[in-house]
Amino acid sequence: QVQLPAPGSGLVKLSQILSLTCTVSGGPITTAYHFWSWVRQPPGKGLKWFGNIGYVGNTYYSPSLASRTSITMDTSKNQFTLQLTTVTPEDAAVYYCVGAPRDRRVEVSLFDYWGQGTQVTVSS
Repeated sequence: QVQLPAPGSGLVKLSQILSLTCTVSGGPITTAYHFWSWVRQPPGKGLKWFGNIGYVGNTYYSPSLASRTSITMDTSKNQFTLQLTTVTPEDAAVYYCVGAPRDRRVEVSLFDYWGQGTQVTVSS
C-alpha cells in the first residue's frame, strides 16, 4: 500500500517560492505506470489538480499554473517535490500530494493514494 504523508510546513512569503516534498512509502516511486500529482483546495473552493510527474520523470502541468510550477522526483529518496514560484495570496490553500497507478489529472476523486494535506499560508 502506497502511503503519502503530509508534505510538511506550508508558510511562504508573498512572491517567494513555495516548496513541498512528498515521500512515497510502500513502494518505489518509479513503479510502472504510476503518476504522482499535486492538488490544492483554496478556502471555500473545490479540489483542483495542477500538475503531475510520471514514473519515468515526465511532467504535465495545468495551463493556468504551468509557468510557475515545477515538479521533480528524487528516486533515491522516493520523493517528489513541488516548487511554485512567485507566490500570490491566491495560492493559499490546502495542498495534497496524491498518486495513482495511471495518469490521472482533472478528476481528482479518482486518485488512489492521498496525503493528509498541508495548509499553505501566504504572508506579506
